Amino acid sequence: MIKVGLISLGCSKNLVDSEIILGMLNASKFKCVNTIEESDVIIVNTCGFIEDAKAESIENILDVIKYGKKVVVTGCLVERYLEELKQSIPEVDLWVPIRDYSHLNEKLEQLLNANDIEQFNPFVRLLSTPNYMAYLRISEGCNNCCAYCAIPLIRGKFRSRPFDDILIEAKDLKNKGIKEIAVISQDTTRYGSDLKEKKDIVSLLKALEDIGFYSIRLLYLYPDEISDELIDYIANSKAVKPYFDIPFQHASNKVLKNMYRRGTVEEYQNLINKIREKIPHAVIRTTYIVGFASEDDEDFNQLVNFTKLNHFDHMGAFKYSREDGTAGYKMPNQVKEGIKELRLAKIMEVQKKISYQNNKKRIGEVMEGIVTFYNSSSNTYELRSYWNAPDDIDGKISFVSKDKLEIGDIVKVKITNAFVYDLFGEFISKVNID
Repeated sequence: MIKVGLISLGCSKNLVDSEIILGMLNASKFKCVNTIEESDVIIVNTCGFIEDAKAESIENILDVIKYGKKVVVTGCLVERYLEELKQSIPEVDLWVPIRDYSHLNEKLEQLLNANDIEQFNPFVRLLSTPNYMAYLRISEGCNNCCAYCAIPLIRGKFRSRPFDDILIEAKDLKNKGIKEIAVISQDTTRYGSDLKEKKDIVSLLKALEDIGFYSIRLLYLYPDEISDELIDYIANSKAVKPYFDIPFQHASNKVLKNMYRRGTVEEYQNLINKIREKIPHAVIRTTYIVGFASEDDEDFNQLVNFTKLNHFDHMGAFKYSREDGTAGYKMPNQVKEGIKELRLAKIMEVQKKISYQNNKKRIGEVMEGIVTFYNSSSNTYELRSYWNAPDDIDGKISFVSKDKLEIGDIVKVKITNAFVYDLFGEFISKVNID
């Protein structure tokens, strides 16, 4: 019995790869363990998206090799910097870039002196998420080629998964008791554009909803691909949550153009207005990049004003990270690191006030969702409703209950108090979804 530990870094899409890797290991010959100390082999699935993520990946690799175990490193960092990594960290036993995942089983068999390791297969995953939810990846790669982004360099061109394959996996997840799926991709709203059959994200959502999931959530929506049909479908859907995760990235037309982003601030504003007109209770989450090449004080002030005007439910911001191989790397007028820091702090302070104002308005609201956690020290539960996504970036909903609840229960909670990013409430009742 070979004991395997896996460290998964980066985004939920990378987590799906990690789950597939674990699914390759025959349960009769391999045992998944939770600590480095008890592992025979450690797999580090890396992220190579921005500088901070690369640094975290390197730090984890250097940490695990100290234990003297066999070390396998996979993922985006390896895809980008395979030869450099081999030279700089020779202690690693096996480096596997994404392009070699089809041969991962052979490489692992040779390293571990094992046999019958399954091939990398999206249909065979060892889920690492709670037993009530799972991620469902619907495509790979990206065609947008934004000037700051290395994803097309790492993951290649956009490729939709076959429609029927997605449904087979979704039905399997439902049969395993999954109540909530988060539909993920590098470009979710582009789904089906490259398929011969006439399928798109709306037809996929209809088919997924027919399977019977309690909750379906879309993540990573490119602004100019959000159609009226998609908004209308979400407005009338029982399962697809009115949660719009739209990374606008900036609110200066000059900066957006330099980022190679499609669309204008005016078009973004029209989209926001349309969503809120058709779905007044919709949650809108966005992300920004501050300090991109050429961003000046006027551009940044436009971003601040856009944020104040739109009162986003959730917003995350990041400092621009110059990534070699991207168009932005060689652009003139790079912004100094100190200015990036100041702008990041300011935009987050603006959003902090907005979040608190928004949250106070939710006092008295009844939210329905899934019980995700019980804190025995405070005797409180946590809820995921349509308001917060499963990546722990949106804030928490904590609540008290006199009734004993189970993780995965569907309940209604009345919001009684609000904080800067979090909400607090009290249990009302269970919800029967059968």
